[in-house]
Amino acid sequence: MARVPYLDHNDLAEDDRHIYDRIAETRGSVEPDTPMPNSFRALHNSPGAADAVGQLGEYLRFHTSLDPVCREIAIISVAREASSPYEWAHHAPVARRSGVPEAVINAIRTRREPPGLTPEQSICAKAAKELVGDATMSAETFATAERLLGTQGVVDLVTLVGYYAMLSAALAALQVDVEDGQTSGDAGLA
Repeated sequence: MARVPYLDHNDLAEDDRHIYDRIAETRGSVEPDTPMPNSFRALHNSPGAADAVGQLGEYLRFHTSLDPVCREIAIISVAREASSPYEWAHHAPVARRSGVPEAVINAIRTRREPPGLTPEQSICAKAAKELVGDATMSAETFATAERLLGTQGVVDLVTLVGYYAMLSAALAALQVDVEDGQTSGDAGLA
């Protein structure tokens, strides 16, 4: 059970409802069955925080320079390294829909080397693992990421990983529940 209430549109002050509406509108295109997930329902206890998190998330999900497969490999790598069942339950299905092979998803879930990745995909997984596990990125990993993804790409990757690590920590601290019926389609995180 969450440590804070899950708020819905009508629970917010009139002046804050536009924040809820914007997040619901952008999220509905990626998860039509969950246009307002518990993560944001909890964050709406601080409308300004929900707004800031929502705007950065919107950029990272829809406008980043990373291709969708690289993006989702990085996100599920963060979920695995941060041991975030919530993020895993939401992003393993998105990763599948984005074209991440099941063997790659299962390898990341079980902390094995993902098979058959392109160099760009591999560096996204490696960077996420290093950033979440070590709170830094080695010079070699950074140089490889910059060479493969470009300067904007490496900044987008670092920001993406930082965003999902922050969100994973917030969800854990607030004890946000995975929504009823939301499943990763696999064994989930143990």
